[in-house]
Amino acid sequence: MFLSIITLNYKKSHLTIACLNSLQEQFSEEFKKGEIELIIVDNASGSEDASLLKKEAGKYKNVSVIINKENAGFAKGCNLGAASAKGKYLLFLNNDTIVKDDGILKMAKYLEEHSEASILGGQLSNFDGSPQPSVDKFYTPLNALLLLLGIQRFDLRNKRYKAVAQVDWVKGGLFMVRSDIFKKLAGFDENIFMYIEDMEFCYRADLEGYKTYFYPQVAVHHAHQGSSSRSFAIVNIYKNLLYFYKKHRSSGEYMLLKSLLLAKAGLLIGVGRLTGNKYLVDTYREAVRF
Repeated sequence: MFLSIITLNYKKSHLTIACLNSLQEQFSEEFKKGEIELIIVDNASGSEDASLLKKEAGKYKNVSVIINKENAGFAKGCNLGAASAKGKYLLFLNNDTIVKDDGILKMAKYLEEHSEASILGGQLSNFDGSPQPSVDKFYTPLNALLLLLGIQRFDLRNKRYKAVAQVDWVKGGLFMVRSDIFKKLAGFDENIFMYIEDMEFCYRADLEGYKTYFYPQVAVHHAHQGSSSRSFAIVNIYKNLLYFYKKHRSSGEYMLLKSLLLAKAGLLIGVGRLTGNKYLVDTYREAVRF
């Protein structure tokens, strides 16, 4: 098997099935020949989702569904899918994506031809074709501060790559890695439920000398936060940034980040109270329950 594609489902079977059908439209021959497989991991969505996914998967060759007994989160769910993957290369693909060309197969071929690359991310785009942030720098204190200030919303930190380039880390929505290296690094950190696990994996890979590259010539449309809410994202980013700093950075940097997180949360809780914005108050209260 050349390429194993792994996607997770949690109560969004309509998105997952649309993603599956887009892959079949682009790679029907490769699926039939056993060059590509798709592994869908359902994170305990319930019997209705499981039934729909199994029915749709049954229409195609080399498409399988793993039903998880618990909602284990992104990292653990991806690791579960990877454990049964047969491919030389693994692609972790968000279920809220639609594949519009053969770019992901070209990504795998790039890894085949370039031994210096261990991890390869691709350019995600909105459904109007405009690019989404798909690559970033490691969250050192300065970069974490810029993230907390919301600079990334203005897309000022994301360089536009027109050719393949070495980068710090790539987003997990379109994340390809050599299977042997993924196993050697013990997969994604399962202490991270969702968000930051992609950056943390690339950080560990970098420490071991494995390089991450970005591949811009791919057309994959992504419904941003189609499989989660903004509040959920904020809470998990807060918690997982702290976890990353505790695991990888100095105690001084950890305390600095914690102070920054508390300061931003306190400010936004205050704004929420003044404006009657219950969303701000509830979200940031939850985010700082460290």
